[in-house]
Amino acid sequence: MKRISLFCDGSSLGNPGPGGYCGILRYGEKERIIKGGERETTNNRMELKAVIESLKVLKEPCVVELVSDSSYVVRGINEWLLGWVKKEFAKVKNPDLWREYLEVSKPHQVKAIWVRGHNGHEENERCDEIAKSEAQKQR
Repeated sequence: MKRISLFCDGSSLGNPGPGGYCGILRYGEKERIIKGGERETTNNRMELKAVIESLKVLKEPCVVELVSDSSYVVRGINEWLLGWVKKEFAKVKNPDLWREYLEVSKPHQVKAIWVRGHNGHEENERCDEIAKSEAQKQR
């Protein structure tokens, strides 16, 4: 399986408010940017939407190293998701997106890695800029 790096970030101007997301997919020297936004959303929804929309563009099963500054996304994927599934997402925020994540991530092996936001991580900074720009467009 191909090994892919996926850098993601989400933003909302207000929480809730206009939001944007960005994913940077990297395979070797090739890079693809996935971005978008919504008029009324939350930061956590945009963080997760960045992951979902980025995974949707992969055409074959991959090993995905996901890098995010969202502990919600990283811990959700690495620690909490199996428990949430067992309790059928009772009292879980954004169950619609977590169910969608489960579907789009099925063919892949995803390992999420947390990085500190706004701390000079090149790809995280780029994603942050693009996500904020997408959120601005929603105003």
